[in-house]
Amino acid sequence: QQIYRQIQQSLSWYTGCQEIFLKLNEDKIELMDVGPYLISSLDLGGFSITPAQKAKNLGFYFDHRMSLDAQISSVSQICYINERNLSRIGSKLSHDLKIQLVHSNILCFIDYCNAVYQGLTEKNLQKLQKIENNAVRFIFGLYGKKRKESISPYLKQLHFLPVRFRIQFKIALLVYKCINNLAPDYLKCLIKLREIKRRYSRLDNDFFLLKVPPRSNFSRTEAAFSHSGPQIWNRLPFSIRSIGELESFKTALKTYLFNLAFSNDK
Repeated sequence: QQIYRQIQQSLSWYTGCQEIFLKLNEDKIELMDVGPYLISSLDLGGFSITPAQKAKNLGFYFDHRMSLDAQISSVSQICYINERNLSRIGSKLSHDLKIQLVHSNILCFIDYCNAVYQGLTEKNLQKLQKIENNAVRFIFGLYGKKRKESISPYLKQLHFLPVRFRIQFKIALLVYKCINNLAPDYLKCLIKLREIKRRYSRLDNDFFLLKVPPRSNFSRTEAAFSHSGPQIWNRLPFSIRSIGELESFKTALKTYLFNLAFSNDK
């Protein structure tokens, strides 16, 4: 009931719309109740809205449990369709052209808004990683008996980051932009530099660190940018955190994460 009253208050402007003969478009209104329980419906006077289990915003699906299962399923469906279509013409394409097509038809969907993927379940991470692995097999023509070969050497040859590290790359890049005033204010306000007095600091590594919020009991809170951003940033070496040029930072960051991802394969 309390949630119901709060929603009613937030939509009080609807009465004003009726007074000036404006009407809401029922077909374009979606309501999503985030939480373990769904309200049955919301009465707006002229019509009622039934809460949806998922809603799409800017091409990204959110579900009422914030598990991102709907988004991962959507990305998987699109990528598998594209991979199937590419495989039909793969024999007629050069190696370099295959890489370009994978970037424009596969990896772009995996990387879209992937900073939100921090905190994904291992099951969903493996779904995305399987898509990237299949794209690599398409590039090198690893079919039949070759399909069972380890994919890591081919990822290294292409200099492709695994999905888990692609997510960390995007989050670290957003933090860098926040620190250097290249990000919008609604992101910059979530990041705060840790104040360190020079006389108490003995190492360069103590500088350019961020304040980490207190640990939360909720996994989705820990996955929020305000929590995951400082944690990922503080793990970077000082030589990368102190870079002042964006392109140089991106190059150094990718090299660092690449070496970290394949450190066990040496």
